[in-house]
Amino acid sequence: MNIAGIGIISTRGRGINNLDIALQQGWIAPSQIKSRNDQNAFYPAYRVGKETINDINLLKKIRRADRFSKMAVLAAWDAVADSGIQINDKESTVGIILATAFGPHVTTFRFLDDIINYGDGSVSPTTFSHSVHNAAASYISKVLNCRGPTLTLTQFTSPIHQALILAQAWLEEGRCKYVLTGCADECGNVMEYICSQKLRIANDGKIKPFNFSASPSAVPGEGSVFFMTTLENCRNKYCKIIQVSMTNYDIKENTDIYIIEADGMAGDETTYRNTVPADVFTGGYAPIFGSMKIAGAFHCASGALMLKKQIRYACPVQDNPYALNLIAKTEPAEIKQICCIRKNCANETNIIRLMR
Repeated sequence: MNIAGIGIISTRGRGINNLDIALQQGWIAPSQIKSRNDQNAFYPAYRVGKETINDINLLKKIRRADRFSKMAVLAAWDAVADSGIQINDKESTVGIILATAFGPHVTTFRFLDDIINYGDGSVSPTTFSHSVHNAAASYISKVLNCRGPTLTLTQFTSPIHQALILAQAWLEEGRCKYVLTGCADECGNVMEYICSQKLRIANDGKIKPFNFSASPSAVPGEGSVFFMTTLENCRNKYCKIIQVSMTNYDIKENTDIYIIEADGMAGDETTYRNTVPADVFTGGYAPIFGSMKIAGAFHCASGALMLKKQIRYACPVQDNPYALNLIAKTEPAEIKQICCIRKNCANETNIIRLMR
C-alpha cells in the first residue's frame, strides 16, 4: 500500500512543508495552560493555533463545524491535494477512514453541560449532531464530494494501526481505488485536566522518548494526520507501507531507522528498553507534536517524509541513558526502510514498517 499524499495539522502548523520545517527546527517550548484547580498554576500543552485552522475559503462550506471536525477536514483536504491525484469518479473510487481515540469530546461535554443547564428538551440539535464521532468523517465526505465507503474507528490502544489495516483490506478487496486514511484528536479542557491528574506532566515541557521510565513525562497534544493511500504506483509517492502489526514485533536486519513513539501516554515505558538494536539509527519525535493516542500517525508521516527526501532528522530531545544510536544531526542519508514502534496502553507492540 503506497502513501501518495499527506496532510497534517499540528501545533507546528499546517501541511507537509511545515512538518519538514518542524523536524529541522527540533523542539520548541509548548504553550502554558492555566490549571483548573489552581488559578496560579500552569502546565504545558501542545495546542493547535486558531490561525492554523483559519481557512475561510474551504471552511465556509462547513461553518457550523466544531474544531475537531475542522482539523480533520483540513488534513484530509491537504492529503488529497498533496497527492496530485485527479479523482473523477468520486462515487466509487475514494473511501474515507477516520480513526480517533476520544472523538469530539469538547463538543460532547458541551452537549452534556447544556442538558444539565437547560434540560434535554432545550439543547442545541447542532451541538448534538457534532458530538457524534462520525460527524467529522461526514464533513470530509461533504467537502471532498466523496460518496464511497466512509467509516469512523474509535479505539484507545492503536487507532491509526487499525485504520491502516482496514484501508489495506478495502484496497485489496477492490472496494475503492484510493482510501483517505487518517486520524484526529483534540486537547480540550477536560482532556487537559485528565492528563494533569493521570499522567506525570513534564514541568520543562520536554517529552523524553528514550528515558524508558516506569513513570514517563508527558505533554498533552492534539492534531490530525491523513494519508492518501492506494495500491497504484503514483507520481507523488512518499513510500510504501509494507507491514502494520498489532501484537508481534519482528526485527528486520535491513531496517535503517527505528522510530520510537514513546510519549508518556502508556504509563510505563520500561518495555522499550530492549526493543531496538543498539547499532541501528533511532529517532523519536514526540517532543515536537505532544502526547497523543494517535501519535503513531505523526511518526508515520515523519518516516514517510524521511524516505521521500532521503534525510535523517535529528532527535529533538537527545537524553540517552541507554546508549542508543540516536540520530544526532539532520543530514542527507540513504534510507530504504523505517520501522515505527509503539507500545500501547495494553502493553502490545505496534509497528508500522515503511519502505522506499
